[in-house]
Amino acid sequence: MSLMLQEIAEQPAVLERTIQAEQSKVAKLGEFLRKKEIDLIVLVARGSSDNACQLGRYLIEATTGIPVSLSAPSIFTLYKSKLNLKRALVIGVSQSGEGDDINQVLENAKNSGAYTLGITNESESTMAKLADETLLIHAGREKSVAATKTYTGQMLHFYMLAAQLSDEAIQFEKIPQYAEQVLQLKSKVEELVERYVFMENCVVVGRGMNYGNSYELALKLMETCYVVAERFSSADFFHGPLAIIERRFPVILFAPTGVTKQSNLDLLTRLKDLHADSLSITNDPEIAALSSRSLMMPAEIDEFLSPIPNIIPAQLFAALLSEAKGINPDAPRSLSKVTKTI
Repeated sequence: MSLMLQEIAEQPAVLERTIQAEQSKVAKLGEFLRKKEIDLIVLVARGSSDNACQLGRYLIEATTGIPVSLSAPSIFTLYKSKLNLKRALVIGVSQSGEGDDINQVLENAKNSGAYTLGITNESESTMAKLADETLLIHAGREKSVAATKTYTGQMLHFYMLAAQLSDEAIQFEKIPQYAEQVLQLKSKVEELVERYVFMENCVVVGRGMNYGNSYELALKLMETCYVVAERFSSADFFHGPLAIIERRFPVILFAPTGVTKQSNLDLLTRLKDLHADSLSITNDPEIAALSSRSLMMPAEIDEFLSPIPNIIPAQLFAALLSEAKGINPDAPRSLSKVTKTI
């Protein structure tokens, strides 16, 4: 079994451990930030961590009303801009905590008046020492180059933070149990990947809370399977990109029941007209019926809590497809675990 598959299987325990270890710290941080009257949150990350930030943006804006911006690190590292961040919270997200550009943004943000927060898996990292406060992912060492358990751990921290900054009850405690349930889909995924062994191109679609997952699965397919994977919101996909779809072209959808359902149904209807191949990760029978193939998720998972459980069968799909293609998912060509850019 690959390290990637082993680390995918560790996620329920990692999520539970992170909640138990960090919940009280997040509660104190939330109380502190409420008193500071933060009116802007800036998220800064690269790669999978940036995809986790896509969820963070949707979660925090939807539950708190605080505007959230995804930082462009080059504004600080290349263009040397100085921003007024006196009423801002700047959150750096990094598996290793050693991304030079991410840490440079945190340092500049602090000098510009921001309160800085790091989310990382490494307690002794540069990020942990630099940020005003650090939230840790209790994942243990992540050995596979492809991030899995640190990605879902980062997402979990956004749920925990949103729960403290908003007046809404967010039942993030259910997420580890959901993660355990969906691991049972592994045998179904093993059957599915045989149909996609010769896939060289595809599109991954997700909207709203699952938009970041579309980026993450596309990244996983590119780095572990060498598949050229484009990613879109179902709303954006109709604005031009639909033209690339032809007969049997693969489209993978994150399509839970909820507020995004209708746009996914509209897209699936159009894909069916075009005779495309659609694979939906869904817990909605109507969406499943319209799809060429589907991975059925537990019915009780609310769309709001679906991103973490939804990505797990997608991770399994990438890891198992990589093996079926004869590729080692733990050692993608040209890649290393820690990437340093400026």
